[in-house]
Amino acid sequence: MNVPNQKDAQPPPGDREVTLFRLYVADETPNSNRSRANLQSIGKEHLQDRYRTEVVDILQYPLRALSDGILVTPTLVRLSPLPVRTIVGDLSDLTAVLLALGLAGSTE
Repeated sequence: MNVPNQKDAQPPPGDREVTLFRLYVADETPNSNRSRANLQSIGKEHLQDRYRTEVVDILQYPLRALSDGILVTPTLVRLSPLPVRTIVGDLSDLTAVLLALGLAGSTE
């Protein structure tokens, strides 16, 4: 799911906050595909689908990746809620990913 900008992903008034991610990938490589699938699974199970993801293919947008400071893929950036958090890898270590994203308490 691609999000053109953050204002489109704002939660309705009175609704719980939407988590915004940006996932940097390199085309359809195995690690990129695994990171997409793992993020989708994490979003469904731990965020109850209250998340939006912008996927940036660095092969199509190399200057954007460089300007954003992305040197390796896959890289996941949680843009909101603050603070911004960055994870490098295919997101397969669920415990470490949940801890890094601040979702460790939402495993129930």
